[in-house]
Amino acid sequence: MSRNKKAYALPGAVTGSEIKTLRHRLKLSQAAFSELAGVSVKTVERWEYSGERITGPIVFLFKLLTDNPSLVESIRIPNKTGNIRLWYMYREQVCTLIDIDEKKRQAHIRNYTDRLQYRAFGVKENPNFEEVKEFLESRCFPPTRDKKKLILNALDIPFYDPMMIIEKTQGRMAEDDFWIRIER
Repeated sequence: MSRNKKAYALPGAVTGSEIKTLRHRLKLSQAAFSELAGVSVKTVERWEYSGERITGPIVFLFKLLTDNPSLVESIRIPNKTGNIRLWYMYREQVCTLIDIDEKKRQAHIRNYTDRLQYRAFGVKENPNFEEVKEFLESRCFPPTRDKKKLILNALDIPFYDPMMIIEKTQGRMAEDDFWIRIER
């Protein structure tokens, strides 16, 4: 492709005032916008207060967010609603966020992918507490496994408890890129 032809309908650059206007429209602080853009807060400050034209990946992000401002809300991590939060991951991608309130025996999920096979509960949008427990067990070795006590001993776990097993193994299975991070 020649240098004069463009392959994509993107502006060549954005200005700091355009970035600041977009950030305000999205109701994001400089720190929140810097996290979203994958740059430092100092970089966002420099962009907004310099008169220079800014190029690079921020131009694509600017176009994407200008045309789709609801995208920010669709990827935002909500406040925790239970005493335990599980991050169901595929490699480094968040697939499903699971908040569990053990006392109330409630669970709330939020999916961050449209790929059903990557979601913790597939098409199910509102699993109940028992279904969450079943899901956790599915990420562990079966409770009926031969030599279960030896495995539990090796993990330094006193009894079969899926949450304790996942804390030790991250719910990783052989040749599987899915895993679980627990936040208490």
